[in-house]
Amino acid sequence: MNYLAIDASTEACSVALEYQGKVYSRYELCPQSHSLLLLPMVDAVLQEAGVKLSQLDGLIYGRGPGSFTGVRIGIGVAQGLAYSANLMLVGISTLQAMAQQAFELHGQSMVIAAIDARMSETYSGLFALDDHNLMQPVKAEVVIAPELLKNYIDDNSVTKLSGVGSAWDAYPEQLANISDLVEVNNQVQFPRAQAMLNLAKAEFAKGNQVSAEHAEPVYLRDTVTWKKLPGKT
Repeated sequence: MNYLAIDASTEACSVALEYQGKVYSRYELCPQSHSLLLLPMVDAVLQEAGVKLSQLDGLIYGRGPGSFTGVRIGIGVAQGLAYSANLMLVGISTLQAMAQQAFELHGQSMVIAAIDARMSETYSGLFALDDHNLMQPVKAEVVIAPELLKNYIDDNSVTKLSGVGSAWDAYPEQLANISDLVEVNNQVQFPRAQAMLNLAKAEFAKGNQVSAEHAEPVYLRDTVTWKKLPGKT
């Protein structure tokens, strides 16, 4: 099956195309340029593979949590492309994608993913590898103060966890209280669309895809309380 994945939920912007068993991808750190880069990235991978959007079997989008603006941009682009090519969509968690990266790139099977949510909070999720080599949630994803993350993971830590995401650099002092539970993997700071491919293929196989008008974000935090910091999305 052939799929295009799009993610703009964090400071990173990425796309990945799996076509006839080969993966083509683009990735760039661009905190303020997602709307400018996503479509050119999509065009680039389609041209590299020599395929048209209408020849694909579905679209994948990063559903969040993350930057409200970035999540909306990613979903909007995915919806527009899906409408134009009559394709169905699957949304993948930002945090789950990073956990999947930790497994696919580094073989890590128990992961706590935490990204900076601004306002002295993190978006966090705990994941474990299943029998199909897919990272699955152990607990519901949360928006939580970094100093409270120990309470979130403590009861579930049968082994030392791998910590991925931007929160470890953003809140080193607040997260110092879980250094005995977590070994930080600084090589996985943000999600990559490529890591969403295998997760989404499993969802497509289960029939969990939706039409473009039903593609929805996951913010975790109530948008009404959001206050954008200067220079942040």
